[in-house]
Amino acid sequence: MNFSNFDKPPFGFVLVFLLFSLLFLSNTYKLWFKTDSYYQDVYSSLTNEKTPYPFKNFFLKRLENRKRWEVEQKIFSAIGFIAVIGADILVIMAYTR
Repeated sequence: MNFSNFDKPPFGFVLVFLLFSLLFLSNTYKLWFKTDSYYQDVYSSLTNEKTPYPFKNFFLKRLENRKRWEVEQKIFSAIGFIAVIGADILVIMAYTR
Protein backbone atom coordinates (compact mmCIF):
# COMPACT_ATOMS: atom_id res chain seq x y z
CA MET A 1 0.00 0.00 0.00
CA ASN A 2 1.40 3.37 -0.99
CA PHE A 3 0.49 5.93 1.68
CA SER A 4 1.30 8.91 -0.55
CA ASN A 5 -1.82 8.09 -2.61
CA PHE A 6 -3.97 7.35 0.43
CA ASP A 7 -7.35 8.73 -0.67
CA LYS A 8 -9.57 7.22 1.96
CA PRO A 9 -9.03 4.89 4.91
CA PRO A 10 -9.92 1.22 4.47
CA PHE A 11 -13.21 0.05 5.98
CA GLY A 12 -11.36 -2.18 8.48
CA PHE A 13 -9.49 0.82 9.86
CA VAL A 14 -12.73 2.81 10.20
CA LEU A 15 -14.44 -0.09 11.95
CA VAL A 16 -11.61 -0.65 14.45
CA PHE A 17 -11.34 3.11 15.05
CA LEU A 18 -15.06 3.35 15.82
CA LEU A 19 -14.93 0.29 18.09
CA PHE A 20 -12.15 1.88 20.17
CA SER A 21 -14.21 5.06 20.28
CA LEU A 22 -17.18 3.04 21.51
CA LEU A 23 -15.02 1.56 24.27
CA PHE A 24 -13.95 5.05 25.38
CA LEU A 25 -17.54 6.32 25.27
CA SER A 26 -18.73 3.31 27.28
CA ASN A 27 -16.18 4.00 30.00
CA THR A 28 -17.09 7.70 29.93
CA TYR A 29 -20.76 6.81 30.41
CA LYS A 30 -19.90 4.59 33.37
CA LEU A 31 -17.74 7.33 34.90
CA TRP A 32 -20.42 10.01 34.62
CA PHE A 33 -23.61 8.03 35.32
CA LYS A 34 -22.50 4.98 37.31
CA THR A 35 -19.61 6.53 39.22
CA ASP A 36 -19.81 4.32 42.32
CA SER A 37 -19.65 1.04 40.42
CA TYR A 38 -17.02 2.41 38.01
CA TYR A 39 -14.82 3.51 40.92
CA GLN A 40 -15.24 0.12 42.59
CA ASP A 41 -14.38 -1.70 39.33
CA VAL A 42 -11.20 0.34 38.90
CA TYR A 43 -10.22 -0.16 42.55
CA SER A 44 -10.94 -3.90 42.44
CA SER A 45 -8.97 -4.27 39.25
CA LEU A 46 -5.95 -2.50 40.72
CA THR A 47 -6.03 -4.46 43.99
CA ASN A 48 -6.39 -7.83 42.25
CA GLU A 49 -3.13 -9.72 42.81
CA LYS A 50 -3.53 -11.69 39.56
CA THR A 51 -3.37 -8.64 37.28
CA PRO A 52 0.13 -7.20 36.86
CA TYR A 53 -0.42 -3.51 36.10
CA PRO A 54 2.59 -1.26 35.66
CA PHE A 55 2.51 1.71 38.05
CA LYS A 56 -0.19 -0.03 40.14
CA ASN A 57 0.85 1.78 43.34
CA PHE A 58 0.79 5.15 41.59
CA PHE A 59 -2.79 4.61 40.46
CA LEU A 60 -3.90 3.24 43.82
CA LYS A 61 -2.49 6.36 45.47
CA ARG A 62 -4.54 8.50 43.05
CA LEU A 63 -7.68 6.63 44.14
CA GLU A 64 -7.17 7.42 47.84
CA ASN A 65 -8.83 10.82 47.51
CA ARG A 66 -12.00 9.80 45.70
CA LYS A 67 -13.50 13.25 45.18
CA ARG A 68 -10.30 14.56 43.61
CA TRP A 69 -10.07 11.41 41.47
CA GLU A 70 -13.66 11.95 40.25
CA VAL A 71 -13.04 15.58 39.32
CA GLU A 72 -9.79 14.79 37.50
CA GLN A 73 -11.35 11.87 35.63
CA LYS A 74 -14.45 13.83 34.63
CA ILE A 75 -12.37 16.75 33.33
CA PHE A 76 -10.19 14.36 31.35
CA SER A 77 -13.23 12.47 30.03
CA ALA A 78 -14.95 15.69 28.92
CA ILE A 79 -11.87 16.72 26.93
CA GLY A 80 -11.55 13.17 25.63
CA PHE A 81 -15.22 13.05 24.65
CA ILE A 82 -14.83 16.14 22.46
CA ALA A 83 -11.62 14.76 20.92
CA VAL A 84 -13.09 11.30 20.25
CA ILE A 85 -16.28 12.62 18.67
CA GLY A 86 -14.25 15.04 16.53
CA ALA A 87 -11.90 12.28 15.41
CA ASP A 88 -14.84 9.98 14.64
CA ILE A 89 -16.42 12.67 12.47
CA LEU A 90 -13.15 13.25 10.62
CA VAL A 91 -12.59 9.52 10.01
CA ILE A 92 -16.14 9.03 8.76
CA MET A 93 -15.86 12.09 6.52
CA ALA A 94 -12.57 10.80 5.10
CA TYR A 95 -14.12 7.39 4.44
CA THR A 96 -17.28 8.71 2.78
CA ARG A 97 -15.63 11.21 0.45
